[in-house]
Amino acid sequence: MLAAASSPAMKDAKKPTRASRLGGRLVGVASMLLLVSLGFVLGVTSSNAMFIRYYLPFMPPLRSTATPSSPPPLSPSTPLPPPSSSSLPAAQDQQLGSAGFLSPGGVTHNMTDEELYWRASMAPMVRRTPASRVPKVAFLFLVRGELPLRPLWEKFFAGHQGLYSIYVHAHPSYTGSPPADSVFYGRYIPSQRTKWGDASLVEAERRLLANALLDVGNERFALFSEACIPVYGFPTVYAFLTGSNTSFVDCYENGGSRSRYRPFFATRNITLARWRKGAQWFEMDRALALGSVADASCFPAFRDFCVGRSECLIDEHYLPTLVSLLGWGRRNANRTLTYADWKRAVNRHPHTHGADEVTEELIRGIREDGGGRCFYNGDRNGVCNLFARKFSADALQPLLRLAPKVMGFG
Repeated sequence: MLAAASSPAMKDAKKPTRASRLGGRLVGVASMLLLVSLGFVLGVTSSNAMFIRYYLPFMPPLRSTATPSSPPPLSPSTPLPPPSSSSLPAAQDQQLGSAGFLSPGGVTHNMTDEELYWRASMAPMVRRTPASRVPKVAFLFLVRGELPLRPLWEKFFAGHQGLYSIYVHAHPSYTGSPPADSVFYGRYIPSQRTKWGDASLVEAERRLLANALLDVGNERFALFSEACIPVYGFPTVYAFLTGSNTSFVDCYENGGSRSRYRPFFATRNITLARWRKGAQWFEMDRALALGSVADASCFPAFRDFCVGRSECLIDEHYLPTLVSLLGWGRRNANRTLTYADWKRAVNRHPHTHGADEVTEELIRGIREDGGGRCFYNGDRNGVCNLFARKFSADALQPLLRLAPKVMGFG
């Protein structure tokens, strides 16, 4: 009887009670909430890091909050390694604020051209910056590698820090570097191969513009080669460029320019009436630089046309035609500020001045060339040329001797 009576009681003890079932469900819900919260925290941290890496390429990576493990002690004979950016005091770290946009610290980045153009084409709608700034002139150098006339440019820039920026596009195989005390040191941007008369040459120009646009302090942009020189001192050049209400892109039409037009361009909405020609060496304001970098129709048309052609001379037509298509009108002076001697051209290149030609008369002649026909802000002005080309490497020493007397610097 006892055994029979106790058997139902034992079966009831094995059944889960209502309270135990509720407790199990609460434990399951709590575990799920914990996993969701952990995933959310990891996602936010990862997305913040990706945002800074993609949109702010000049900003350092996010600092980790984890405590690093102590490195093994160094022996007395082991030299100490140079401090890395992560080991510097927190006060030296860049802050995620307007400073990174107003004045980027360097020109190196890991962006593709597509990412670079997208980032550079951004323009603030609020014209007034949150901090006071002085407009800068961006000097863009499109070179093969070395800058043989660099000492002359260094004397030109001396004493004017904060009023200019320098960007150099060289052949990607170039591994040299200016000395550490040069204003050109660390100013070589990520580059790609270029070829004369090819679309890659214009791509390099646009790449230089895009890198310079990342610094919102740059208001004017001028393009040079390694054979260019300034013929006025920096104060004159700076005042002329920053005080101008126009860009200086050589832009004209004549029988010679129209002879290169092809029906292909009509299929890409570039008519003969808008077709223009001009010198490659420009000086432009920020608005036109943004228009060039953001261009998604004119340049692709020229690039596609050049496929399979050894010399399409796109550099003489793309930018002048773009200015025409954008309807820049009076906002462009339709002339270049860089002198070249085309009276003695050789194989479709202007004359190159060697050391024996560099005289006071030559430089003064370049400075005074066409002075009666050039306009500046609507009025006739005696300055037509701020720069000149082409000068050979052996012209450096004569130029350095003449610079203080004729050009106003050095």
